[in-house]
Amino acid sequence: MRILVTGGSGYIGSHTTLQLIAAGHEVVIADNFSRSKPSVLGRLESLAGVPVKHHVIDLTDEEETARLFAEEAFDAVVHFAGLKAVGESVAMPLEYYSNNLGSTLSLLSAMRANGVRKLVFSSSATVYGEHAQVPMQEDFPTSANNPYGWTKVMQEQILRDVATADPTMRIALLRYFNPVGSHQSGTIGEDPHGVPNNLMPLLAQVAVGRRELLHVYGTDYPTSDGTARRDYLHVEDLAAGHVAALDRLGATDEPVSTWNLGTGTPTSVLEMVSAFAEASGRKIPTLDAPRRPGDIADSYADPAKAQAELGWVASRTIQDMCTDTWRWQSQNPDGFPDA
Repeated sequence: MRILVTGGSGYIGSHTTLQLIAAGHEVVIADNFSRSKPSVLGRLESLAGVPVKHHVIDLTDEEETARLFAEEAFDAVVHFAGLKAVGESVAMPLEYYSNNLGSTLSLLSAMRANGVRKLVFSSSATVYGEHAQVPMQEDFPTSANNPYGWTKVMQEQILRDVATADPTMRIALLRYFNPVGSHQSGTIGEDPHGVPNNLMPLLAQVAVGRRELLHVYGTDYPTSDGTARRDYLHVEDLAAGHVAALDRLGATDEPVSTWNLGTGTPTSVLEMVSAFAEASGRKIPTLDAPRRPGDIADSYADPAKAQAELGWVASRTIQDMCTDTWRWQSQNPDGFPDA
């Protein structure tokens, strides 16, 4: 298929682009590089061994998005583009609602006008809210406790409503847990915009010397070591989940399908610190800090539905995640070059 990948130069988008190409698909990237860098594209082409066509476009612009679809022919869309920092969303709610909802509405309008009926959507485990039991299952009610999370809840609802109005649509809602790791070559990886919001890039930046220490937010959770536990998932396994979901959309009668992408096994902050110190051979200084508002003790997936319906299983270990992240960060201590 010929696939539009929105946000294809970002962390998850770039890894998924490579796997889509490896699976025989032709990929066109749409990205405005607001949270990524154009230098990613050359590395993608080098790894893929083929040219990767791209358009510099703001998907919240309906006219630009309509023009893109009029100029290009797509069989499916994988939609990653969007703002994703929880703390920033609290400080900038209007920007998050405008960007994340606006880009999805613009995209759906262009898809409808051009007869594109397949969409894989980048959702998040944040849609389960802060009171969900674990392991989290796809039929749990959705909620959120920050604007970023609410944009995901709202986008999922928009997509369901669109599919109700047009049952020929085939939409996959992929709820990620905690993507980490990088391509095994160390050529592409996670390069956060500004101060990282997630544990793994903070660990990597401490190990490589960009930060003095790691703040551990909360040491009094009801877990074995008092620190919060999360379901960490290698980005390469996550990318494979997108390829599997896209394949499934061509063989299902369901207008909307929802799948958790996670390992089902939680790892605590201190367990991850220890694993990363071992993988990097570097000491990771830590400083205990109070819990952050809205953080919960446990968040991990029940991945049984994705295993049964997609034949997808996360196979890489915490050691793999740490080793691959360190390879990327040590080879690229400052992230991607600006040009």
